[in-house]
Amino acid sequence: MADQQLTWQGAVARWDRELFDRVARRHWPGADRVLPMLGRAANHGVLWAGTATALGLFGSPRARKAAVRGMASLALASATINTVGKWSVRRPRPLLYGVPAVRRLTTQPQTTSFPSGHSASAFAFAAGVALESPGWGAALAPVAASVAFSRVYTGVHYPSDVAAGAALGVAAGLLVRKLSHGAQQARIVPGDERTAAGAPALPDGEGLTVVVNTRSGTAAAAGLDILRTRLPKAELVEWQDGDLPAELLAAANRSAVLGVCGGDGTINAAAAAALHAGVPLAVFPGGTLNHFALDFGLGGAEDTCRAVEAGHAVHVGLGRFSPGPDGAEAGYFLNNFSIGAYPELLRHRLRWAPRIGSGPAALLAAWKVLRAERPVRLQLAGRPLSAWLLFVGNGTYQGTGPTPRRRDDLGEGLLDVRLVRGGGRPGPRLLAAAFAGPLTRSPVHVATRLRSLRIAEIPAGTPFAYDGEYAKAPSALALDDLPDALIVYRPRT
Repeated sequence: MADQQLTWQGAVARWDRELFDRVARRHWPGADRVLPMLGRAANHGVLWAGTATALGLFGSPRARKAAVRGMASLALASATINTVGKWSVRRPRPLLYGVPAVRRLTTQPQTTSFPSGHSASAFAFAAGVALESPGWGAALAPVAASVAFSRVYTGVHYPSDVAAGAALGVAAGLLVRKLSHGAQQARIVPGDERTAAGAPALPDGEGLTVVVNTRSGTAAAAGLDILRTRLPKAELVEWQDGDLPAELLAAANRSAVLGVCGGDGTINAAAAAALHAGVPLAVFPGGTLNHFALDFGLGGAEDTCRAVEAGHAVHVGLGRFSPGPDGAEAGYFLNNFSIGAYPELLRHRLRWAPRIGSGPAALLAAWKVLRAERPVRLQLAGRPLSAWLLFVGNGTYQGTGPTPRRRDDLGEGLLDVRLVRGGGRPGPRLLAAAFAGPLTRSPVHVATRLRSLRIAEIPAGTPFAYDGEYAKAPSALALDDLPDALIVYRPRT
């Protein structure tokens, strides 16, 4: 068996060198100038980052989404190559004998040859884009193939290095697609939340006040016409400027039921208002991502109207952190709370989005965080540690990794705590944590479930995020979960 393996490896090596020599002897008009320049443009992903930025600035919404998918695929492929691929097969670079001097790179790469990182990045970006926008993918495929071929043409890789890199790139694109599709799947059937007996039935909507955040992602198309038709006596308040929490609290204090239409941040503020006023909450999804509505099983305004008409509701838990933002006694989270890489990414995105749009801002923010951020040193449950990311979910999330996908029970009263330890660079660390199993312990990733958690010795100016909102953390925080804190409307089927 060993002799057969050696024979097979020798045959591949001979085939590799023969094909490499054929490319070296072959001359294509114009290629000596174009291909080396194209390979240099792809160094460190600059070519693909520029392409993604252009798609984000000038493309359609689908093109912007494709650009984000492409860069996520590239990041995954690049991290895999640099943390696993290059060090598992220590193959020397090809000898440049026979490669014309005009093609050779000015500075030769010092890393090992297998697999080709340029090819992996090129095909990962093209595959990620193509799986979201086939038209743009078809346009980018020849460019990606040319970048990959340039690595053989300039003498820095064998053909098998390029083929393996391309395969890894396509695999990264497929994996990112699978993960993103899984993250977007709504719960089809009701979860395990306990039925609430005290929710009033409002067949015509009398006693319901709905505050609509007109600045939210999809509030204008959130099905409010359905609400007006099904619940004609409901009061609609369109909010755009001013103190949103105060507006929500005033609406909750004068109503039997508080309704809200907006994204996760708006729903977070409405949950706090409903908690303080002691009234049920009716959620009409109107944000860009609608994480809470998807986890909760609400498909849109039709579902909420049906539940309000019939008086069907369940108890939902609410995460709490003390002290709250801006000196408040407490803050709350329906989805999750985090310190580390994600709040920094959110901070950069919020700063740049008004000028260049949310898609390009997300790309630039991810690029800056993965290149420049440092881990946060703090004390967790009395123990000092360094962390790239601390994620705390309101209820147990399904799936693996530091920021898993969805929840099946929003009323259990547990905090889902995920920690990515500090050390190394954030990209490889976060990637390694993403492949760690649920509720496992490893040198990189820790996951557990708790009733409460104390965080101390937080450095001054450290940001934290909760339900997509951003704030500066105090020196210490206490987190806990309030089981069955809210009554929220949802149809039984």
